[in-house]
Amino acid sequence: MLDKKALRAEIRAKKRALNPAQIDAYSAALAKKFFAHPLYQNARAIYGYLSYNEEVRTLPILAQAQKDGKRVAVPKVFGDTMKFLWLDDLSTIAPGYCQIPEPVADSPEADDETALVLMPGLAFDPDGRRLGYGGGFYDRFLAEQPQHPTLALCYDFQMFDHLDTDAHDIPVDAVIWVSLEDSV
Repeated sequence: MLDKKALRAEIRAKKRALNPAQIDAYSAALAKKFFAHPLYQNARAIYGYLSYNEEVRTLPILAQAQKDGKRVAVPKVFGDTMKFLWLDDLSTIAPGYCQIPEPVADSPEADDETALVLMPGLAFDPDGRRLGYGGGFYDRFLAEQPQHPTLALCYDFQMFDHLDTDAHDIPVDAVIWVSLEDSV
């Protein structure tokens, strides 16, 4: 198993090799599986994230969640803290922490203790272990609010048989992935 730094570099390189059409195809296939998943169907609210670079495209997923009557929140970073803010208008976003899109407003803070948290990450395994981007924001958030169900969407090359994680790394409840062949 590669160390975390090497694994992050490897996955970033594979993501950079994707073209926009491949990202869109992967994202559409993942969205279809996500909307059929019981964690999505049972959620009243989605704590999503706004995709950045070559991540799975989440904006169409969040827009569909709103059409499905779910409340949507996305993260905003305040110093070393990440808070989820309700985002009723998905166009009121701008580059924020590390140029990642986030809400322009600083409120209102999301307050649904049962919201499904959509987890970003670079690598995952079938047991829900995850390698994030290294900031620890989601692990700290979930350590404070452990009752949230969590789900990750990823490309097939982000799945590994086993990831070694640290004691403070919080696994996700479910991981959905597709291969490029599945998405065409």
